[in-house]
Amino acid sequence: MTDPIRTHTVEKIGGTSMSRTAELLDTVLKRRRRGQALYNRIFVVSAYAGITDALLEHKKSGKPGVYALFASAEGGKAWSDALGIVSDKMLKINDTIFGNGVARRTADRFVSERIEEVRSCLVDLSRVCSFGHFQLGQHLLSVREMLSSVGEAHSAFNTSLLLNQEGVAARFIDLTGWREDGQRPLDETILRALADVDLARELPIVTGYARCSEELMGTYDRGYSEVTLSRTAVVTGAREAIIHKEFHLSSADPRVVGADVVRVIGETNYDVADQLSNMGMEAIHPRAAKSLRQAGIPLRIKNAFEPEHDGTLIRSDLEAVEPQVEIITGLQNVYAFEFHDQDMVGVKGYDARILEALKRHKVWIISKTSNANTITHFLKGSMHAIKRVEADLSEEFPNAEIALRKVSLVSAIGRDIGESSVLLKAINVLAAAGIHPLGVHDLIRKVDLQVIVEPADFEATLTALHKGLIEDRAPVAQQQLQAVA
Repeated sequence: MTDPIRTHTVEKIGGTSMSRTAELLDTVLKRRRRGQALYNRIFVVSAYAGITDALLEHKKSGKPGVYALFASAEGGKAWSDALGIVSDKMLKINDTIFGNGVARRTADRFVSERIEEVRSCLVDLSRVCSFGHFQLGQHLLSVREMLSSVGEAHSAFNTSLLLNQEGVAARFIDLTGWREDGQRPLDETILRALADVDLARELPIVTGYARCSEELMGTYDRGYSEVTLSRTAVVTGAREAIIHKEFHLSSADPRVVGADVVRVIGETNYDVADQLSNMGMEAIHPRAAKSLRQAGIPLRIKNAFEPEHDGTLIRSDLEAVEPQVEIITGLQNVYAFEFHDQDMVGVKGYDARILEALKRHKVWIISKTSNANTITHFLKGSMHAIKRVEADLSEEFPNAEIALRKVSLVSAIGRDIGESSVLLKAINVLAAAGIHPLGVHDLIRKVDLQVIVEPADFEATLTALHKGLIEDRAPVAQQQLQAVA
């Protein structure tokens, strides 16, 4: 890059938004920009919606994609058929974006070449691993990364091609390491790829996946594109990082509490972003946020299709003007994993062994509580994995009683949610709505209040807490005037 003064932004577009390419041209990619106003931006793009699910496995349902079928000894050649289906989906996307013409043929050729190289590689790997000296399991992470990279390369290539058609000097920046030897650290990979880009005159379109020595999928799995965003922002000295989503970061899910009552969060800090990540409502992956926070780079969350709105600004130094709950969110299907052992009192080591089992089976810990002889973890994961944890611990601690039940967890989050008044208000609001919490977690550090309820009460709890703690909240100054009166 030749621009010595960093006035640029690094911006990420998610997969759902990427699938609305024609609209993105008008709202994000070009908008009303002309000349140099088009540049001094770097875009990191995700695969089109549904493509990564088809290449790996469906993120929510778990339906196997190419990777899952290939990894399964029972998959046979089903992975090859699945790869053909992915190819058809990619070509259909090309048709939607380009129609007929030279650009369409260029885009189709790019897809066909990548898909056939993947197919050839997997056939060769299957053949090699049919010999006892080679174990497929040792190569599966590489297979997963290779397959995932195809989706990001497809969307980045198409976007740069489309912008070129629109008269924008866009450049496809392929971080996937396709046909490259060796691996470099992520920061070096990014800097090398952007080394000769003039940000004042070119618009880099960067793949969300980057092949590097850190093996992003091994650590972040499908959160890698946000890591690519954050490290690109850090190593290029960006003024701001921006994530374009198909919705605003709001005070609650408008589909649950109502679009007419939710409020867009104008500003918050990285502490709140961390709490949201823990609840599965990721503004940004927590490790990606860490890089931005440490570098002092603000993050903005914007609705890709409401370009006039400033969105939500996230910075480390944004303290709350007054104590308040900013967001009500939650997880509907949570498992309460209760470990009780009468012999636990005064004995160390139980907690560590439980954590080892949970980590071994890759179960996500949301929260936990404990007393003299009981440790309860609130978990998110497959029942199969949690049952394996239960089996391991039952074998190690035969006298322990382990109980497992499904619950929902709803959290009120804010930079400063005040003193005990928020807890009292929450209890009163729930009581008025006829909701009886199974448990409440209110920590000394007032950034979140967690309420455990029956799954059937999840949406009612969200709605009640949003109304009582956000909609009906009076500003502090107004509360003081009322108190005086």
